[in-house]
Amino acid sequence: MGDNVKLLVPELGDFSDVEIIEILVGVGDTVAVEDPLITLETDKATMDVPASAAGKILSIDVEVGGKVNSGDVVATIESSGAATASESQAKETTAEADTASTEEADPTSTVVIAPEEQEKILAEAASQAPATQPEEKPEPRPDTTHFAELVVLGSGPGGYTAAFRAADLGLNVILVERYPVIGGVCLNVGCIPSKALLHAAKVIDEAEAMAEHGVTFGKPQIDADGLRDWKNKVVGRLTGGLTQLAKQRKVQVIHATAKFGSSRHLELDNGETIGFDKCIIAAGSQPAMIPGLPDDPRIVDSTGALELDPIPERLLVVGGGIIGLEMACVYSALGSAVSVVELTDNLMPGTDPDLVRPFRKIVDQRYENIMLGTKVVGMQASSAGIDVLFEKGDEKTGDTFDKVLISVGRRANGDKLDADKAGVNVDERGIIAVNKQMQTNVPHIFAIGDLAGGPMLAHKATHEAKVAAEVAAGEKSAFDARTIPSVAYTDPEVAWVGLTETEAKAEGVAFEKTKIPWAASGRALALGRDEGFTKLLFDKSTGRILGGGIVGPNAGDLVAEIGLAVEMGADATDVGLTIHPHPTLSETVAFAAEAFDGTLTDLYMPKKKR
Repeated sequence: MGDNVKLLVPELGDFSDVEIIEILVGVGDTVAVEDPLITLETDKATMDVPASAAGKILSIDVEVGGKVNSGDVVATIESSGAATASESQAKETTAEADTASTEEADPTSTVVIAPEEQEKILAEAASQAPATQPEEKPEPRPDTTHFAELVVLGSGPGGYTAAFRAADLGLNVILVERYPVIGGVCLNVGCIPSKALLHAAKVIDEAEAMAEHGVTFGKPQIDADGLRDWKNKVVGRLTGGLTQLAKQRKVQVIHATAKFGSSRHLELDNGETIGFDKCIIAAGSQPAMIPGLPDDPRIVDSTGALELDPIPERLLVVGGGIIGLEMACVYSALGSAVSVVELTDNLMPGTDPDLVRPFRKIVDQRYENIMLGTKVVGMQASSAGIDVLFEKGDEKTGDTFDKVLISVGRRANGDKLDADKAGVNVDERGIIAVNKQMQTNVPHIFAIGDLAGGPMLAHKATHEAKVAAEVAAGEKSAFDARTIPSVAYTDPEVAWVGLTETEAKAEGVAFEKTKIPWAASGRALALGRDEGFTKLLFDKSTGRILGGGIVGPNAGDLVAEIGLAVEMGADATDVGLTIHPHPTLSETVAFAAEAFDGTLTDLYMPKKKR
């Protein structure tokens, strides 16, 4: 008979009192090393607790719904004498070391992609990629403080995804982040905190709108400190979860600012250095600023605007793009009189004008002023506020605001890393050109996210990250997305994916369009939000869906169906014959497809001759 062994909860990092949601074994069961015993649920994810030794289960010492911490007893087993988890891991490590030494002795064993295959891949990506050089023999490793098979610069959605995916594929990974917490711009000062505030704004606006339907609420009392604390709590849950995920995957996180010292090592601002076999640059972007502005705390970028300190009586948003308009929605709901100035003739430049029109109709009633085709030519700080001078054509006007938000785009950080010391090409915009494998002109150095060109969107970065990590780990992978959705989380939301109507006309694409007004949607009418619509673009000859756009509440959630349709090469019949739940806003996508096929009954649309 073997000894009785207690199976314990492993190190849980910063988590405590973690809930048990499932017990996977019972008394009398026989378990092997690493067999799952129980499932825990944290704020971020679920995880299984594995057996650290093999044997027959004598007792289960926990129950579903209970809470556990690191070191708590899960079960007691009668040991079979098989190797423990630590012993197994040691054997695996030894085997890996033997394999690694063999690979070093035989350079051909490390070849992942044949040269001819690599040339073929690079040729396909030539239109968007640099001429990638054949990978050279690794130069001698410098004497560094740290070393990793892969180092990732930046811990935003692209960076942490790359690090975690690479770790899952067996690479030793170091993740470098210049700020005290991981998560990057998106989690800390971008898409997540802004969406928390936008939700608060949505609730305020919806409560006010209910007065038209017989339900009247009192005027909201805005506690800026409480709202800020709630936003920070949302951010904290996500960043804390990422920290735990890094620990679980044994990804080493180093908080420092890094720059290249050569093509094989990084120099940190704390005096340390990191050597690497491969590197993924995921250093993101930063808000662009207008030169010559006064140094005044009342002039803020998008990061400063999230602090709500203070909520101004009058706010000027310089730039009519998505980021500026989202924050305009927040401040308007919180009581600020909002003005927007945009240099071009349209809000959300580049978006189909018809998608913007319902949004414009609503904000024209809510905002103090919207100035299109107008340039800011001067700005001065005074005791009364920020004095701003505008120019439209030959006419100049001025006004004073309590706060000014500068939202004129973002600039890539590719030129802030001394990438030239690694031989990596960076253009004047801070963009690093890559091929479909996300490789730069230096094959063992990759670039992803905002600084790799294309739309600066977190969901694009995460997909690029997986490709880069997989290629770095020796797998065949490529970034070949047909669609990248865009969403403005304004009120109403504006979302689009695939080919836009503007692009189709410019490119001479033969297309047909259907548009379903939400006035035909019972769900939209019940919400009191019939201002929106759903639009689909079809290939005129095949009926395949080329793209589409949606305006209205939850448009960002709904547009994913259109993206999937484009990726799958679906046609109008495919979508129309897919049964959508009723009554929902998603039905409008099916209606738009049925309209193309001529099978729509919820509206009368005369058949078109094709």
